[in-house]
Amino acid sequence: MQNYRECFEKVRKDCVKYIQSQETKKEKFKNKDQMIKSHIIPLCFWINKKRKNKKTLLVGLAGGQGTGKTTISTLLRLVLVKYFKLQVFKISIDDFYKTRKERILLSKNKHPLLLTRGVPGTHDIKLMTNLFRKVKKNTFRSISIPKFDKSIDDRCKKNSWFKLKKKPDILILEGWCVGARAEGSRSLNRPINVLEKNADKKKIWRSYVNNQLKSKYSKLFDQLDSLLYLKAKNFKLLKRWRLKQEKKLKMKSGTKKNSKIMNEREVETFMMTYQRITQNMFKHAPKYSSAVIDLNENHQIKKVKFKHV
Repeated sequence: MQNYRECFEKVRKDCVKYIQSQETKKEKFKNKDQMIKSHIIPLCFWINKKRKNKKTLLVGLAGGQGTGKTTISTLLRLVLVKYFKLQVFKISIDDFYKTRKERILLSKNKHPLLLTRGVPGTHDIKLMTNLFRKVKKNTFRSISIPKFDKSIDDRCKKNSWFKLKKKPDILILEGWCVGARAEGSRSLNRPINVLEKNADKKKIWRSYVNNQLKSKYSKLFDQLDSLLYLKAKNFKLLKRWRLKQEKKLKMKSGTKKNSKIMNEREVETFMMTYQRITQNMFKHAPKYSSAVIDLNENHQIKKVKFKHV
């Protein structure tokens, strides 16, 4: 079927190796071969079909906290490079967070909650727009792309930024709010959690975030050629996955000076800032996404539904 078998034989070893590198002693991925064969490879064939001429295909990959966006995007890149021989560059929207200094200023001028990275309004949209514009040009020059260090909650120095040296055939932008759409203003009236109730009584913060989605982010996401949405069962599950993610980050960074890695209570509060948009995406993203990737409670892909072929 569409050379799926040939593709599987060629990429299996590398895919399995990468998946194993993401496992821990307590957590193992089940049915690796099935995930690669039944879900990752068909997705790659579908993405390849979307390519037109020599234009860079812009693919968005969205999903709540801890859904496995980095894992999925890495596997997609691996197959597209190894089997389809394409130039594929993947980047996270997280790397475009504003600097801590910029967010401190934003928190003073707009609302204290904007110090916390994550929500629309805390990213450097100008840098992302510039990236999209440059990869679309026929004449391509090397691009420097920012890198963000979550363990210190700040942007890395320019000498450690990513270097995009060749024009990509496909650019994958992954992130929790990629493709998110603004809510109607009436729905902002009622606080969705304790954080909004106590820290955003006048709904200044959530109105600002919503207006960012309506304006700058909408213009950015409209440039995407396709949007893939990783759909988890519920928000409670996302909190559990996000906590595991933070523990992994702690293990990686060790005793790094000025570490900003969060404890369980901080993760709980942090997730509240994501809740409104995440739950809105649960409801609406499957309707407008190009493909919906359903996840089970064990982080495994259950099925993939293609919406716009």
